[in-house]
Amino acid sequence: MGAASPALAMGLALAVLSGLMNGTFTLPMRYLGRWSWENVWALFILVSCLLMPVIVAATTVSNLGAALHQAPTQAIVMAIVCGLAWGFGAVMFGQGVSAIGISLGNTFVLAISSSLGSFLPILLLDPAKLFQKQGEAIMAGTVIAIAGIAFCGYAAKLKERSQMNENVRQQMVGEARPFWTGLLLCAGAGVLSAVFNIGYSGAQGIVQSAVRMGNSAFAGSNLVWLLMLTGGAVSNLGFCAYLFRKNRSLGKYTQRNTASLYGLTLLMGLLWGGSIFVYGSAAPKLGRLGPAIGWPLSLSVGLLTANVCGIIAGEWRYSRSVERVFMGAGLLVLILAIVALGWSSTLG
Repeated sequence: MGAASPALAMGLALAVLSGLMNGTFTLPMRYLGRWSWENVWALFILVSCLLMPVIVAATTVSNLGAALHQAPTQAIVMAIVCGLAWGFGAVMFGQGVSAIGISLGNTFVLAISSSLGSFLPILLLDPAKLFQKQGEAIMAGTVIAIAGIAFCGYAAKLKERSQMNENVRQQMVGEARPFWTGLLLCAGAGVLSAVFNIGYSGAQGIVQSAVRMGNSAFAGSNLVWLLMLTGGAVSNLGFCAYLFRKNRSLGKYTQRNTASLYGLTLLMGLLWGGSIFVYGSAAPKLGRLGPAIGWPLSLSVGLLTANVCGIIAGEWRYSRSVERVFMGAGLLVLILAIVALGWSSTLG
């Protein structure tokens, strides 16, 4: 027992670190308004979904090709398909956050993802558990999360109405959109973000294959991320290519005085990509239920961090007390939902 405690403590600390990185990666988008959305997102995806996975997997996985060759075909297909699906969700997330801001966008995406990331694996893999104690706890947590989302949505709508004449979004990259359009984009992103954790859980055969060949579980996770993130990059870069052609914005990369734009976008990629690999290191240390425990923990920290970033960035600077009360209540309810879902993961 004593030998396991340090590993568990390290797993929890890494899950928290992953959440901190995930909650801050969108902050640079506030200061990238000179570029079009596709300029920022394409470079971000290249760094976080192509360069980082290739470099990390190549440096941590021995006999990479053989490990993949011996992995179950079903696990490989699961990783690639879920990666592609998540990629479309990432596009929706980037567009949605540009429309409704860091604070609310991250709140909706992380809350929905944490709820469904615990709920869907049971629904798809073992429906009978829905009628047992664990399933009932997951359903209760999902209902609580929906209530929290409603509070946050109402708070943001009130804020939007009261700030019609305030230019508080002037540097945010991306086109202005109707509030409810941005909200729907973030809702869709939350659903597809949950698919990311489902894909990771369903691709554990790849991790086991890597471990059998002498690799660590962390290295095996990096092999899963390589497949999933590469699949996601296809979806994202395909959409960016469409926007480059439509908006003729590819030339913005050659504008003068863009060093800060490249630097901030690179920081976005390192923070988000890093959060995925840190989570991959945390999950094996949390035991058999690592993905179920680490996912809601990481997202809860990310949710709080994202809202702190939104406050620092001034998104709620001109809000009234009633709007802050509703937003605060929504955050408390969402935290309660994530705690409930995390606890439910231990009841199996």
